[in-house]
Amino acid sequence: MDAPSPLPPPPPGAPSAPGRAPAPPPATPHAVEIAGLRKRFGDKVAVDDLWLTVPAGSFYGLVGPNGAGKTTSLRMLTGLLRPDAGLVRIGGVDVWPDPTAAKVRLGLVPDGLTVFERLSGAEMLVYAGMLRGLDEHESRARGQALLDALGLTADADGLIVDYSHGMRKKVVLASALIHRPDVLVLDEPFEGIDPVSAAAIREVLQRYRESGGTVLFSSHVMETVERLCDHVAIIARGRILAAGPLDALPTGRHLEEVFLHVVGGGPSAAGDLSWLQRGRS
Repeated sequence: MDAPSPLPPPPPGAPSAPGRAPAPPPATPHAVEIAGLRKRFGDKVAVDDLWLTVPAGSFYGLVGPNGAGKTTSLRMLTGLLRPDAGLVRIGGVDVWPDPTAAKVRLGLVPDGLTVFERLSGAEMLVYAGMLRGLDEHESRARGQALLDALGLTADADGLIVDYSHGMRKKVVLASALIHRPDVLVLDEPFEGIDPVSAAAIREVLQRYRESGGTVLFSSHVMETVERLCDHVAIIARGRILAAGPLDALPTGRHLEEVFLHVVGGGPSAAGDLSWLQRGRS
């Protein structure tokens, strides 16, 4: 299969969307390279010849419908699931021949939040920092800074078992950032998050990206991706169908429109739902 098609080009001189960070220059090295990735579960092909390159310093969104292959792709990218075929490089390091070297460069916030619930938030970050090779003093200092930035200072000594979903998401994000990774991978980071927690997470992600980090996150919420990202890839049926900078979208078109055009779907006239109308038998 050929590499994915680019997003539709803008008309000459079209401005970037307001509020969106500019895309990095084309000469920027790739932070993530995926080539020919495949994964099958029994008779089901979850990922089918997936190709993607993520420029270093970019804020990259991976969008697709439920069941498109987003989570499976991210699990293979981060070394949690071995692919049947294909290549994944993080900062030029091949994930599968040398997973330890690749994972040093990675931070991960998975869709399923598995944490040590009997640790406090502060203890969790000290543990995460020391696990990544930091000494205890540096782990505590960085952990405290992250707790402050994410609005968790007042709950730092509380047990994670008593945290809300949003608080857990934030402490897992802090754990993923504490070793200052080159690439941060997030699977549905805003799923089930209240607006206050979402704002705190967005702020930290923007600061991380501005410091030179690369963010790759999956979502099926087009508005969130369009608000945060400078690049996007559209995935469906385990393949990248289109990819490129978001400022390449034609003026006046939203990501959701392009997504529906590329993936197919949208409102359907199929199915007689006249029985839903009140007053009819």
